[in-house]
Amino acid sequence: MTQQKTILRALAGETLPTPPIWMMRQAGRYLPEYRATRAEAGDFLKLCYNPELAAEVTLQPIRRYGFDAAILFADILLLPQALGADLWFVTGEGPRLSTITEQSDFDKLSGKEDIHETLNPIYETVRILRRELPEETTLIGFAGMPWTVATYMIAGQGTKDQGPAHALKAENRPLFEAVMDRLTEGTIEYLSKQIEAGAEVVKLFDSWAGSLKGEDFQKYAVEPARVITSELKKRHPGIPVIGFPREAGEGYIGFAKQTGVDCVALDNSVSAEWAAANVQVDGCVQGNLKSSHMVTGGQALVDEARAIVDAFKNGPHIFNLGHGITPDADPENVQLMIDTVRSCG
Repeated sequence: MTQQKTILRALAGETLPTPPIWMMRQAGRYLPEYRATRAEAGDFLKLCYNPELAAEVTLQPIRRYGFDAAILFADILLLPQALGADLWFVTGEGPRLSTITEQSDFDKLSGKEDIHETLNPIYETVRILRRELPEETTLIGFAGMPWTVATYMIAGQGTKDQGPAHALKAENRPLFEAVMDRLTEGTIEYLSKQIEAGAEVVKLFDSWAGSLKGEDFQKYAVEPARVITSELKKRHPGIPVIGFPREAGEGYIGFAKQTGVDCVALDNSVSAEWAAANVQVDGCVQGNLKSSHMVTGGQALVDEARAIVDAFKNGPHIFNLGHGITPDADPENVQLMIDTVRSCG
């Protein structure tokens, strides 16, 4: 059955008459059933670390919509927590972490080999999902990329311009690179365990890659992706990897060849036509409908979805949004998107 899964076929380079489809953050607050399960869990972190409930919210959009893939419900900041950072969520504001601004902060972190006790519930969620997902549905594991995760660890929260991380990089390069190296090693171990538990694909989220410019993009976005992908494929031959260096712009060009990823996920700051000419020439692409269409819906959603399918029709393509669906999205618009894409074949 594995070879028949449409997403795995696209990741292997096959051009399909109808692109497979899933959606970033498809398990989330726009769904009433998710909100009910999160309330049952008590809070966001308790939901992440409860395998039965985390599996339930992962399955909810599959039951409702029949997406071609399910992505593990977790959070990119669970890894720094497993490495010893303090993590909590402020209602309405988002995550907060203890900060790394000097060597003594870094010295408090644990090593890559110590993360699994904390993360074992995540691996159990993966095992449950492999048992309970429909056999035609691909299971995607994921992690945040070192640069993106480091920006949160250094600032203690999300920032608009990733300024604290850029400042540490400029002022104390050895400490900054020590954080990056620890995260690279931890990400490999984390994703390897997800694969052992049953993930069929892994995705690398570098949400803030776009703020890295020039040589920094090569050194802190491309190179970690190459190291992580290479090691995962060494340990797990044949495992497909999706890379998402969001807002990379021209950096999308050649990203697949430089890193070894099987697919490049695209945000909507680049057009599908441009990406077909410059990125899809190297293999599978994923994307890239504006997530705002899930709020506004209507003919504009239909027209844009059809245009994206048409632009990518001559190569391997996985239909997705250019970023995660937002909490104010209308579930009916998600169905409209799916119906539109599946009618294009």
